[in-house]
Amino acid sequence: MLRILLVEDDPGIAMAIEDDLRADGYDVEVVTDGVTASSRAIEGRHDAILLDVMLPKKDGFAVCRDARAAGVRAPIILLTARTAEPDKILGLETGADDYITKPYSPGELRARIRAVLRRSTEAVPEVFRFGDIEVDFSRHEVRRHGAPVPTTPLEFTLLETFIRHRGRALGRQRLIDEAWGHDTFVTDRVVDNQVTNLRKKIEPTPSMPTFLHSIRGYGYRFDPS
Repeated sequence: MLRILLVEDDPGIAMAIEDDLRADGYDVEVVTDGVTASSRAIEGRHDAILLDVMLPKKDGFAVCRDARAAGVRAPIILLTARTAEPDKILGLETGADDYITKPYSPGELRARIRAVLRRSTEAVPEVFRFGDIEVDFSRHEVRRHGAPVPTTPLEFTLLETFIRHRGRALGRQRLIDEAWGHDTFVTDRVVDNQVTNLRKKIEPTPSMPTFLHSIRGYGYRFDPS
């Protein structure tokens, strides 16, 4: 049985989501404040985390940031009434895998959970190596010749997306869906800029990519060997 951590301070909403997910076969743990959420996210070994943004004691963005900094790899879906684009971008940049704005249907939430779980279980070793780069998923860290390479949460998620789909051509919209999240407005230029930043950190010569290749008019392909 897959374990879900539900972080929601509204008792009515929490009970409705918990009942629906239990009926769908999930084991659900509910917490109601941000401080408890941070500790349970780090210690609880959940398969996915549903995280409200507006929480007592600590907001959901901070909880998400804490979890990723501690090496938690479970998919995180933010649940919030905030619809402004900067809020969505902030959530994704702190390490969330998806972002759902309220109100949403139970069916949509279940579909989003299935999608992030499916992506998270695609076979990737705990430490993935290519060239002189090591990507350590347990530590949420990139290393070059053994030395840590600073990456933003979004850069790490983008690199993880390329590694999961290594050898495959990925269109820009596919990258947006997986690295930024569904229903997020991100332009092609933003994707290209993030890929450029990533190349500076993983390529021997960023201007002549060895691993992260452009596909003209479409997107990119990651070839680790």
